[in-house]
Amino acid sequence: MAISPAPRPRPRPGRADALARWLLTLLLVAALLVLAAWAWQQPFMARPRALWELSRMPPPTSLPVPVQGVAPPQIAATFGAPRGSDRRHEGLDIFAARGTPVRSTTRGVVLAIRDRGLGGRQVWVFGPAGERHYYAHLDAWAPALAEGQVIEAGAPLGTVGNTGNARTTPPHLHYGIYGGDGALDPLPRIRAGR
Repeated sequence: MAISPAPRPRPRPGRADALARWLLTLLLVAALLVLAAWAWQQPFMARPRALWELSRMPPPTSLPVPVQGVAPPQIAATFGAPRGSDRRHEGLDIFAARGTPVRSTTRGVVLAIRDRGLGGRQVWVFGPAGERHYYAHLDAWAPALAEGQVIEAGAPLGTVGNTGNARTTPPHLHYGIYGGDGALDPLPRIRAGR
């Protein structure tokens, strides 16, 4: 009976094989990073990029008046004033003629454009530090405004009106800022922006 030779042990991968695998992995990771960097700069990533940048920014210490032609001294300090028996005013009422342009106080991303509730026609903008800026009682929205749109400070949002629960009041903009802990008084920032 013939004796078959003992099986040869498999050769263990050498240093050259391990180095080749390591270099291939490194090359693949580098290619993925280049692809991610390219994609991050593309127009389809403008909204996520803006949201990320805005969330990392500090809150603004000063803001312009959002209603064209109104100066800070013309704005009454109405934040926190009682509104009925069950709530407080969570913003400022900035009075102006119907149709006066309303502009964004900050760079941001338009979160919502809607017509409902106390605010009537309203626009919500995600701004620096993740604060949400609320523009309410609008008569009309800016024609090209769209949810998800990245806007700069000064971008038109709409015009002053008296929609929502303001139907019986003179035209005005209700402007509010909401942070992680709730409503914030915009007036100190507007006065600092003179």
